[in-house]
Amino acid sequence: MRILIIGEGGRESALATKLQKDARVSQMFFANGNATTDKIGKNIHLSEINELRDFAIKEKVDLTIVGPEAPLVAGLKDEFKKHDLKVFGPTQKVASLEGSKAFSKKFMKTYNIKTAKAEVFDAYNDAKEYLQTQQFPLVIKASGLAGGKGVVICETLEEAEATIHDFMIRRIFGDAGIRVVIEEYLQGFEASIIAFSNGEKLFPCVAAKDYKKAGNGDTGPNTGGMGAVAPSPEFTAEHFADFEKNILEPTVTGLKGEGFGFKGIIFFGLMITKNGTYLLEYNMRFGDPETQVLMALMENNLLDVINDCLDGKDIQLKFKDEKAVCLVMCSGGYPRNIETGFEIVGENKVKHSTILYAGAVKRGDKVVSNGGRVLNIVATGATYDDARKKVYEDASHVHFDYSFYREDIGKF
Repeated sequence: MRILIIGEGGRESALATKLQKDARVSQMFFANGNATTDKIGKNIHLSEINELRDFAIKEKVDLTIVGPEAPLVAGLKDEFKKHDLKVFGPTQKVASLEGSKAFSKKFMKTYNIKTAKAEVFDAYNDAKEYLQTQQFPLVIKASGLAGGKGVVICETLEEAEATIHDFMIRRIFGDAGIRVVIEEYLQGFEASIIAFSNGEKLFPCVAAKDYKKAGNGDTGPNTGGMGAVAPSPEFTAEHFADFEKNILEPTVTGLKGEGFGFKGIIFFGLMITKNGTYLLEYNMRFGDPETQVLMALMENNLLDVINDCLDGKDIQLKFKDEKAVCLVMCSGGYPRNIETGFEIVGENKVKHSTILYAGAVKRGDKVVSNGGRVLNIVATGATYDDARKKVYEDASHVHFDYSFYREDIGKF
């Protein structure tokens, strides 16, 4: 079987590492890939949908798995489908549940999905006027795709006014921020649940915990994710029952009601408050870095799971009774101005964990940094502490100039 994986992060490395154990996989291609995928298969430097389509036809690709959101929102599945190319992922219309926060909020309201109260604004003056009557803190979100960075918790009116000015007037996220969602602030802890869809039903994985802030103790700016653990230690059976009844089941109803049956992944970003489990957002693809910990624990054969979903069959997900920890090592300055191009050394000293490269590429016989989140170190253990010790022991041997990472991932 010939597989194309689109993406270049740690998530794609985790999926590739899981799939390479399957004897049926004869060849894997990665667009654009990284230093891990370079070892597993062949990295190709293509990003336009029509280039990827032509490549898939020419190379007789049997299955395409899409990691990041942008190609799905741009309609990759729709284009591939025209040419009978199999894609594990939703169409452009369904991907707008992630691509447009305004659209997804409307969907949540329509189908009584438990979520924060929110209003959507296209006009800057209307948004500014609305802010004058609101209580703080509140949350302002760019409606479009902003790489996980278009969400700001505003503590004061001044901060909120500055944020909508940045989004709608200065347009710091381009077109993504010209429409904004202003919603109530929910106090609690976050959890991520990734579910597989077979076109009819959703099959959730164990809940994961993602660390979004750049600094220890959840301080500093938001990032794409500084680490993850699974299962989430805070997310109880009671929280899951609330999620199932008030979020998962009405989402299935909504997908059917809108004619949005799809075969792929839906990711629920959740906030758990004293009033229970709320939906913050949908992502229509594997989460990063949550995928890294889920793949470390998943007992199923991933190719079987994907094929069964594509065939509309029910699946039964199984996870090891262990804990997984993923630590993300970053370039100095991330998530703001980063410096890259530094050689990464010490991989040969990693004994207890798996290294999954993300923003790192092979140059000659060296591996060098070329992104903000450079590599992931993943381990499992009987307890969080066991897994954590392995990860941090191995992290101490891996070096590149100006690198940094959080010191509190998996510490409970």
